[in-house]
Amino acid sequence: MTSPRANSNAARDIASVLHPYTDLLAHAETGPLVITRGEGVRVWDENGKAYIEAMAGLWCASLGFNNERLVEAAAAQMRKLPFYHAFAAKSHEPLITLAEMLLARAPVAMSKVFFANSGSEANDTAIKMIWYFNNALGRPQKKKIIGRVKGYHGITLASASLTGLPANHRSFDVPLPGFLHTITPHFYHGAQPGESERDFAARCAAELEALILAEGPETIAGMFAEPVMGAGGVIVPPEGYFPAIQAVLRKYDILLVADEVICGFGRTGNYWGSQTLGVTPDILTCAKALSASFLPISAVMVNARVFAALAEESHKIGTFGHGFTYSGHPVPAAVAIETLKIYDEIGIIDHVRAVVPAFQRALHGFADHPLVGETRGLGLLGGIELVADKGARQNYDPALKIGPRAAKLLEKHGVIGRAVPGDTLAFTPPLIISESEIAEMFAAVRGALDELLAELTREGLAPRL
Repeated sequence: MTSPRANSNAARDIASVLHPYTDLLAHAETGPLVITRGEGVRVWDENGKAYIEAMAGLWCASLGFNNERLVEAAAAQMRKLPFYHAFAAKSHEPLITLAEMLLARAPVAMSKVFFANSGSEANDTAIKMIWYFNNALGRPQKKKIIGRVKGYHGITLASASLTGLPANHRSFDVPLPGFLHTITPHFYHGAQPGESERDFAARCAAELEALILAEGPETIAGMFAEPVMGAGGVIVPPEGYFPAIQAVLRKYDILLVADEVICGFGRTGNYWGSQTLGVTPDILTCAKALSASFLPISAVMVNARVFAALAEESHKIGTFGHGFTYSGHPVPAAVAIETLKIYDEIGIIDHVRAVVPAFQRALHGFADHPLVGETRGLGLLGGIELVADKGARQNYDPALKIGPRAAKLLEKHGVIGRAVPGDTLAFTPPLIISESEIAEMFAAVRGALDELLAELTREGLAPRL
């Protein structure tokens, strides 16, 4: 990377910007990668170097980095009605149309849609709805929320408490009281010797039930789950996992929230990850690909039972005292409407299914690489986990930052990826990616991993095979 001192944009950035998910002191020395434009699955930095954006930005740029229909949808709505709100029974056409479109596409019957601006806000809203729901039913003690270790649900105070990642907790004084975490359904690291996937899934369900019984079922209100865990390591659940845990939740009248922020809108090969993995949620949250990430918007869908309780309690109080200034903002809503239309018109699900074999075949082709412990994925979601000892399934010391180091080498080879916990390289390219672009992307990944292996061997850190 060019020295930040020799690059005016980098120097300006260092002087003025506080970056999310960044070592803030180290950033002052290394500087940013400044991206200036995008087209299709590629972006370019300010020096003119092109990269395949293997993360679709942040799991989100489903239609790539240029789409004139979405630009025009935003411009047309800004000319017609640049802002209005949904408070106090106000509405507007994009709000209504988008809600109708989402309900028509829901994986299970849903009743109403609430709009927010990010996945974090959507999940925070769902938490508050669950508390409101149980107060409405006269169950003031039924308030605890269960997430999963390595689950990711956002970074507001409540959603960060639900998230199960140490970096999102340390020094922020979260989790808040009332948030619990159950076992990660990661077969590679979590299964016992001789345990099948179904046996492991049953044990995950048994541990969930043990947690509920220890806390008191009368105190547990809901559980949040990503169909495929994203930021925690691209973890695909074992066979039979969701039917097993849903049986436990139904037994104790605990609501299930499907966090579809990453998995929704075709990523797993179906419109929703819930459809791919047999999830029947009471509440569903989505964001990111809802607008192809051209503008911020998220949604919370609730079923009839949840809405009925919310409605009764709001009538008793006189208002549903929750909402954001930009809930259902007409411009992002118009872009989201156009996004959903584009998905239908170009047959995005059919396209994803057509290229998934090439993606998964290339992904799993890394299984024999000396640095790779596990390759895992579903649809256009993939993870490559780097290990110090393949036989023992042992990761490198986190202090060595092998994953972030690999991600930097990816950039050198023309691919922007992301290192997530457990030294896993995550890959979630734009849904429009072609087979030839998949091949080009993973060829660059192999070059980066080969270079990393050579460096580690020179440093006496070669993996044990």
